[in-house]
Amino acid sequence: MIRRLVPALLALTLWGCGQKAPAPAEKADPALWVVKDHDTTIYLFGTVHVLKPGINWFQGGLKQAFDKADTLVLELVMPPDAEMQAIVAELGTAAGGPPLTEQLPPAEAEKMRAALPRFGMAPDSLDRAEPWLAATLLSVLPLKQLGYDDKQGAELTLTEAAKASGKKIEGLETARQQLGYFDALPLPAQRKLLVETIDDLPQAGSKIDQAVTAWRKGDADGLARLVNADMASAPEVSQALLVNRNRNWAGWISRRMQQPGTVFVAVGAGHLAGSESLQAELARRGLKVERVAY
Repeated sequence: MIRRLVPALLALTLWGCGQKAPAPAEKADPALWVVKDHDTTIYLFGTVHVLKPGINWFQGGLKQAFDKADTLVLELVMPPDAEMQAIVAELGTAAGGPPLTEQLPPAEAEKMRAALPRFGMAPDSLDRAEPWLAATLLSVLPLKQLGYDDKQGAELTLTEAAKASGKKIEGLETARQQLGYFDALPLPAQRKLLVETIDDLPQAGSKIDQAVTAWRKGDADGLARLVNADMASAPEVSQALLVNRNRNWAGWISRRMQQPGTVFVAVGAGHLAGSESLQAELARRGLKVERVAY
């Protein structure tokens, strides 16, 4: 079962929702930043991994910045399916111990068993999953039913545009590294993350709607408030998935600034919001980050 769930996992990239009738285009102006010196320009763009059809965001000044770049840098470049399946099976399957439902408070265990059939899954289908894997799945599966689609997400759009224009495409992390951040979380933190995810299932649609609205408006402060509120009760998760990775990426950008060229870096919008954002980390390293007006 876990192998069949692979497409839903990596970087919170969701299952596609199939073909939909075209929706009226809605203009969006997501935020864009830049770091530059005399011969190097690095744009920083915050992505949303899933969107509803009909949002016209890849246009105007953002598209112009992308067109200037010779390289697209994503959180990761997706590996072949077989490789992904092997990584998820290795990291996401519990080697032994009690079923996952027995590791949860009874109320949350029952909520999870009741929720899974709504997504076409058997009540016990996650019993051998690691808690982080179950939490990831349960955080994204409801969005499919709400019309959100990874095929509309920014990463796929950017990747296809980069390939069409002959740009080099690089990843800041590997699939093993990215899933490894979840797997390395202490079990109590993983279980807490799963419990909170289960309890938040009724609000899943409202939360993503608020985040996408802030993203569309280029409201970095509003997005930061949402990210900070969501992470406030999970400091270990925030440290591992946001803070540490931002530090790693800031190091990469600092080193890349020593080479001439123009780079378009696209990472999850949550990494570009809040006091521990990628911009803040770059500023600590003496690099000036400016918002691009377009």
